[in-house]
Amino acid sequence: MLFKLNIYIISLSFFLIGCRLVNEKKSSSNKENNTVRVQKKTINTKSTQEDNKKKKAKIDSSVTEILLNDKNAIPFFFNYEKNNPEDKVRISTRFGNIDIKLFKNTPYHRANFIYLTKKGYFKNTTFHRVVPDFIIQGGNSDRYETAKKRGEIGKYLLPPDTRKGYKHHRGVVSMPSSEIENPYKLASPYEFFIVQQNPGAYHLDGNYTIFGKVISGMDVVDKINKQRTDNRETPLTNVFMDVEIIE
Repeated sequence: MLFKLNIYIISLSFFLIGCRLVNEKKSSSNKENNTVRVQKKTINTKSTQEDNKKKKAKIDSSVTEILLNDKNAIPFFFNYEKNNPEDKVRISTRFGNIDIKLFKNTPYHRANFIYLTKKGYFKNTTFHRVVPDFIIQGGNSDRYETAKKRGEIGKYLLPPDTRKGYKHHRGVVSMPSSEIENPYKLASPYEFFIVQQNPGAYHLDGNYTIFGKVISGMDVVDKINKQRTDNRETPLTNVFMDVEIIE
């Protein structure tokens, strides 16, 4: 009887020891699994952070946040034109499209136009000045939205660049001077005009910077130039525009 009891006690002891080892093994396995999950989560988190950084970098490279003024505008466009080589834009109106090629040897004025286009400035601006058989001028409107955009982009003027010898032939795109007292003919960066006069408006040569030409859509320019205007040379019906980069 005592012998059987001893065998029972020994068997029970082995059973309890076995259960303990199994539990410890399960506990150890659970810890290892938890560690793997945490590591995987950490790796995924780092990966997500890197992806976010890449996305942010991409956004930052395409949308430059700076308030331009007369001191920083030229240094800004000096760098901007090197990284933004686009030189063809399309002006969309209810009369049709006007395609324009911008001249690369007027770098600040080309870069300025590309910058404003990418910022969405020209959307819902108008051809606000029409002089029959002379020019159509655009880039402004009486909408609060336009004034707000100008405030967010900045207040600055661009120096004239008339040394290239361009002539104000029919179809060229030029930049008007600011309306303020302006003996040096500094250009108003938000506006532009297209010469509609045939063969050209050569009395303007040397006073305004020509920075592009119409390559398609002069028929649209002619239609806009025929619009009825008030005594301020403003079309009686708004001619809204949008501008997009095509190349």
